[in-house]
Amino acid sequence: MTIDATVVLDIGKTNAKLTLLDAAGAIVAEQRCPNSIIQTGLYPHYDTERLWDWLQTTLAAFSQLARISAIVPVTHGATAALVDDEGLVLPILDYESSLPQALAAEYAALRPAFADSLSPQLPCGLNLGLQLYWLAKTYPQQFARARHILTYPQYWAWRLCGVAASEVTSLGCHTDLWQPQQGSFSSLVHHMEWTQLFPPLQAAWTALGPVRNHPALSGCQVLCGIHDSNASLLRYLETEANDQPRTVLSTGTWAIAAAFGAPLDRLDETADMLANVNALGQPVACMRFMGGREFSVLAGASPQVCAMADIERLVRQSTLALPCFAESGGPFVGQAGCIEGPSPRTAQEHYALATLYCALMSDYCLDALDAQGPVTVEGSFTDNPHFASLLAALRPGRDVAVSQDASGTTCGGWMLHRWGEVPAMEATVEKPLELAGLMTYREQWRQLTVSR
Repeated sequence: MTIDATVVLDIGKTNAKLTLLDAAGAIVAEQRCPNSIIQTGLYPHYDTERLWDWLQTTLAAFSQLARISAIVPVTHGATAALVDDEGLVLPILDYESSLPQALAAEYAALRPAFADSLSPQLPCGLNLGLQLYWLAKTYPQQFARARHILTYPQYWAWRLCGVAASEVTSLGCHTDLWQPQQGSFSSLVHHMEWTQLFPPLQAAWTALGPVRNHPALSGCQVLCGIHDSNASLLRYLETEANDQPRTVLSTGTWAIAAAFGAPLDRLDETADMLANVNALGQPVACMRFMGGREFSVLAGASPQVCAMADIERLVRQSTLALPCFAESGGPFVGQAGCIEGPSPRTAQEHYALATLYCALMSDYCLDALDAQGPVTVEGSFTDNPHFASLLAALRPGRDVAVSQDASGTTCGGWMLHRWGEVPAMEATVEKPLELAGLMTYREQWRQLTVSR
């Protein structure tokens, strides 16, 4: 075994992925697993035992391919585990679960002001503080047994190595638990007397300890880990330090625009605008919508990539998809999505409408943030042959580039193990789509969207 490798455990809302990378960041092997939700029991919750079994089996297989020196957990946000010394004291709640409105109203009186937390009030369990409050009120005996509250990347690190840690990117991800500008816990944490339940803060790149109970991984260190959208931002932190404004559009189940250099005072808590906290503990102005989920709804069960002619036809006949097509998050959450104008007829036209919709929503978010400088698209939308060039056409004079990395989150996880090393940025600046009537179509979409 001569290959010194890193394993990145990337748990997204829809799928989990385990990637084996060599010392240069090249992918040696990769395996995927659905991130399923168990609907029975106390409440909808993640099937962590199924993921754990898959993780153990895949790590054993990867250990036959390379000498693994580090495992880096990278996960979605709005999720935490309550554990004692033996394991979970309660199942890990799915953040898309509906929580009682009466309790939500009670919680609203306790949550910190937006000016302090830069965390908007969100539906379902998207505010992690609300999840914890509901669990504490509904299951007080189990909650009282908890020794630690672990945000999701750090839960997987703890399971692997037994060391409990907290980390700022997950604490600062619209949780109501953190004050990004002060770098400290919020008034909610102090009021609920949860401060002692959060383990000591560690940097995302900190090696917490060796993997336990896995002979094939002897000497392999487990890193603290990071929130997935912030993993995608790691390669850009040097640019931010040089005060060069730019925006990263991280796409997957969620489309999240992170605008380096954008003013925090433009954030509107009613529009799903917030400050995420990067790996260095600095607030970054963000706005988001459930882009991947909405694309899937509009594209249909059997999506087929469209041709330019399909997009042109929809623009010409003013077929518009008006938000929103997901129940969670985004600037227009609560509005029922609808299609104005002639309905799409073919699978290709459905794909074209989904592409137009996500490009228009992304453009809207970038304007709301006052995002300056170039935009780099990361994640699943990079596979769409029209999205970036359409976004570039909607934003004349601004470069829109497509990252050539298969996954910005995977690259970010690898960078944590190789902290200080920044891989060469491979991105293609897209030529704006030449599409007659597009700006009129954009204006029509905006007028109808904001007037509903």
